[in-house]
Amino acid sequence: MMDGVYSEDSIRTLEWNEHIRLRPGMYVGKLGDGSQPDDGIYVLLKEVFDNSVDEYMMGNGRSIELNITNSYVSIRDYGRGIPLGKLVDVSSKMNTGAKYDSKVFKKSVGLNGVGIKAVNALSTTFRIQSFREGKSKLVEYTCGNIVNQQDIDSANDKNGTLVEFLPDESLFGKFNYLSEYIETMIRNYTYLNTGLVIKYNGTSFVSKNGLLDLLNELLTGQQLYEPIHLKGPDIELAITHGRGYGEDYYAFVNGQHTTQGGTHLASFREAFVKTIREFYKKDFDASDIRTSIIAAISIRVEEPVFESQTKTKLGSRDMGPNGPSVRQFIGDFVKNSLDNYLHKNPEVADAILHKILESEKERKAISGIQKLARERAKKANLHNRKLRDCRVHYGDKDERNVNSTLFITEGDSASGSITKSRDVVTQAVFSLRGKPLNCYGLTKKVVYENEEFNLLQAALNIEEDIENIRYNKVVIATDADVDGMHIRLLLITFFLQFFPDLIRQEHLFILQTPLFRVRNKKTTKYCYNIDEKEKALKELGSTAEITRFKGLGEISPSEFKAFIDENMRLDPVRISNHDQIADLLQFYMGKNTPERQEFIIENLKVEGDLLDDTIETIVGKTKESILEFEEEVEEIEVHN
Repeated sequence: MMDGVYSEDSIRTLEWNEHIRLRPGMYVGKLGDGSQPDDGIYVLLKEVFDNSVDEYMMGNGRSIELNITNSYVSIRDYGRGIPLGKLVDVSSKMNTGAKYDSKVFKKSVGLNGVGIKAVNALSTTFRIQSFREGKSKLVEYTCGNIVNQQDIDSANDKNGTLVEFLPDESLFGKFNYLSEYIETMIRNYTYLNTGLVIKYNGTSFVSKNGLLDLLNELLTGQQLYEPIHLKGPDIELAITHGRGYGEDYYAFVNGQHTTQGGTHLASFREAFVKTIREFYKKDFDASDIRTSIIAAISIRVEEPVFESQTKTKLGSRDMGPNGPSVRQFIGDFVKNSLDNYLHKNPEVADAILHKILESEKERKAISGIQKLARERAKKANLHNRKLRDCRVHYGDKDERNVNSTLFITEGDSASGSITKSRDVVTQAVFSLRGKPLNCYGLTKKVVYENEEFNLLQAALNIEEDIENIRYNKVVIATDADVDGMHIRLLLITFFLQFFPDLIRQEHLFILQTPLFRVRNKKTTKYCYNIDEKEKALKELGSTAEITRFKGLGEISPSEFKAFIDENMRLDPVRISNHDQIADLLQFYMGKNTPERQEFIIENLKVEGDLLDDTIETIVGKTKESILEFEEEVEEIEVHN
């Protein structure tokens, strides 16, 4: 029985900013420290920036200025400027804004009047100033509370809005904005708004060819044919095929990068397959048509419905209150425009046909092997011998559990430690036997012929479609030694080579486990690097006992439980927009030993004193593999 009494005194009414600060995840997703592109501080930035871009979309202002200094953000646009008498309401009253009026803001991203208020409430400093028709008004806030409000006064500045804010460290912790993520966001804005000039800390970004620029800047020679570029009212497409496996999409709605897709992406995938089949008058398998496709799609929708406040997935079924369905709109456009393009460009049509036939040939070549592989997976008694499964899965229709996790381990000792420590409801363990095969340059046939890969694929349930994946998080849990790092590299190569969508959709992670345990009679601290160890020694004193863990099997199950709970440290494996998978695999996993040797030598960081003959030994051994000599020289870190 609980002690609390449910009465009138239990009912509370929170101020708007109190609610946002109490439940920030509802408004900005995960908080984070800025090390990942979906951390909350970037959502704050986008919420303000979207308003400025919406002004440009409505034909007001040609440039936007973004400056970030010591995490203090300043965004100045040259649009119409917020009506001065409503500046306080727009920035601090929920469900207040002009975007409810589709005549004033048609096909904008934000419709709920929430975004800028969330930025206000979650910032220790928030300043908003509007310039309009020779007059200006400024309001300053702290955590959503007004601390200064100036009367309307005359001004010589151009029309527009200036917003400045500093996210609250008490909520976000120590954080940093990374230019890599901000520049990617800015480039996407320019691709979707040709002619818009965005100045970021003095550097200008602009696009003349929209999504065609996006694909051309990404591909750098990896495409099989020049991208198809199609534009129409409220829609733009850029399409080509690459040389690998999987499907790579960049989907946008009203300028918002919908990283999780939605109805528009599903409609495009369907329409592309249908159009290709009709053009060639052959019922090709959908997987053969879409394998290695690289495409960008952007649509404009009236009153879009997203599946969360962070707007990463479109839920709208219609283009607007009186418009066609998203499916019909995209289907009709793709059918007409793509069909016309292929008739006018037979060389592109031939390249697509050749790619489809190539994929079909490979698929049929391994179809017999697939059947045998499935039987082998069943006979291997997967759920007992290789996989210790959990009870709920990401692919469950009734309960799509986002915490469902698969740990891929090496050896019996590490597998045993995790198995005894795990949460059997949401955490599963797959045990490897030895090092996986280096599959770079091999065809997908090897996935079915190699027992380890076949069983891993079956455990993940990704043979037919990545959408059916059984675990939201696939965690490589290997020792932080030479062999463990080698296994990580081989597994990442496997996923990059054959299932890149698993990485693109951010399912793959590396488990961080402590290297040291520092303890005295009263306190125990686990340290993940040398700096943390030194800090712990200062706190616990020189008499503290230091234990170095050389493998996961050395950590007892009772200790290990703390490293795989809800606070476990995971490093996501990501593919950035400018990463070329083929080039990465060729350099790190191909037969380019001299180039890789030179790279390794130039990027060695040596800690402590090394004798000349030791260095000579290192240089010699890099010709074979950097992994070999790390066993002899423990204090070397290899930085990519």
